Amino acid sequence: MRSLPSATPPPASGPVRNRKFRILLVDDHELVRYGAARLIETQSDLEVCGEAEDTASALALMMTADPDLAIIDLSLRQGSGLDLIRETRRAFPSVMTIVCSMHDESLYAPRALRAGARGFISKGQSGHVLLDAIREVRSGRLYLSPGMREELLTRAAGMRRQFASPLEALSDRELQVFELIGEGLTVREIAEKLTVSPKTVEFHRERIRDKLQLPNNTLLARHAIAWMLDRSSSSPPAPGSS
Repeated sequence: MRSLPSATPPPASGPVRNRKFRILLVDDHELVRYGAARLIETQSDLEVCGEAEDTASALALMMTADPDLAIIDLSLRQGSGLDLIRETRRAFPSVMTIVCSMHDESLYAPRALRAGARGFISKGQSGHVLLDAIREVRSGRLYLSPGMREELLTRAAGMRRQFASPLEALSDRELQVFELIGEGLTVREIAEKLTVSPKTVEFHRERIRDKLQLPNNTLLARHAIAWMLDRSSSSPPAPGSS
């Protein structure tokens, strides 16, 4: 005999109706977080549920703040944005991630996607792009700039030479070390920031020199500093910070 429907519907097992989409901001610059938060809070269906400046505090907030999405910069006060994306995918698979960074999209977007990010936007783009990226990722799609989408299709079709930039030959960790050398950090300081041993940093430094065909650490440092200065000179403001 078929049972009659209950007069009182059972509690919903899925997400609460009309629940706002919760966003965690991870960036080591307070002003950038403020600008992004102010932009996001203009949207009735979005809310910022927490802010963090390093990997440890970001992971702690993922446990307590229940975010749906984390917007992550690649350069953090402690740790690496790429490492945070990987750890998020492993420990919090329901939390989606988007990179918002001043780093070169053609060099870093493929690395971010491989790590598990669902999108990549440049801090030089408008605030509306950040909102578009959030909504695309919320809908289950990837978000990349039109130029980066074309670049990835070109790579997939084998229509591009192996490395457009010598830096593309570096592994993710080697590129992080190269960046920090360019910021003027010592081996010990790099080890502390990336939470690895100084010997590990020295190993990566040797590998970088070999791949970039630089004969000594002095030339490596000059090369890294010049690259960082060139990148900094063309870095525009973050979305929502104006």
